[in-house]
Order: sequence, then structure tokens, then C-alpha cells
Amino acid sequence: QVQLVESGGGLVQAGGSLRLSCAASTRTFSRYTMGWFRQAPGKEREFVATIRWNGIGTYYADSVKGRFTISRDNAKNTVYLQMNSLKPEDTAVYYCAARWDGGAALYYIGIHDYDYWGQGTQVTVSS
Repeated sequence: QVQLVESGGGLVQAGGSLRLSCAASTRTFSRYTMGWFRQAPGKEREFVATIRWNGIGTYYADSVKGRFTISRDNAKNTVYLQMNSLKPEDTAVYYCAARWDGGAALYYIGIHDYDYWGQGTQVTVSS
């Protein structure tokens, strides 16, 4: 069982930045693919970004490409999401997710691809 705890959310003005963190409670963190998803009020949860176990392979949703950066520190069992040039439409609850790295796909962007989820952290971007 992997427990994930997100932090770093908050209220920011449009154009501002936030960095989200997700701490994982597993000694084998380096063997997991990690992802960030978000869910706005009244909308379905959607993929934001993912990073492979080695931190080299990353993939982003088109809506955040060029503005958000996912990274990880395997020594600290933590994955990050640096969010720059934030827009009001980025307002959502952001969730961290994990899955054992492996399988045929190069990247995993579906909700059902992930086995473990955090409780989420609220990000609100004011216009």
C-alpha cells in the first residue's frame, strides 16, 4: 500500500506560480510512475502530467504544456508539479497518483492506469 500526501496548493493571481509536492510512503518509490491529475467543480478528473521512475520520461496534457513541469526526487520519495503562468481555468483540486512502473505503454494518462491516489490539494487562480 502506498500513501500519497499532496501539499502546496493555495490561492494565486493569474500569471502567478505555485509548486505542488506529493510525498509517498514507500521504500520503493523509485519503481513507481507518478502522475498529477486535476478536477474542477462539475467536471471529470483529467490528466495533467506524468513522470517515469527515472525522472527522464515526462508527458503533459496539451493544456499545461510549456507552463507546468513535473519532476521527482527519488531520494526524498517526492514528486513535484511546478506551475507557472497560471490561468483561472487551472483552478481545480490537484491529485497525485502512483502506479508500479512497467507495462507496455510509454506513458500512462488514464485515471484507471493508477492504483494509488492522494487526497488532493486545492489550487485557486483568481483573474
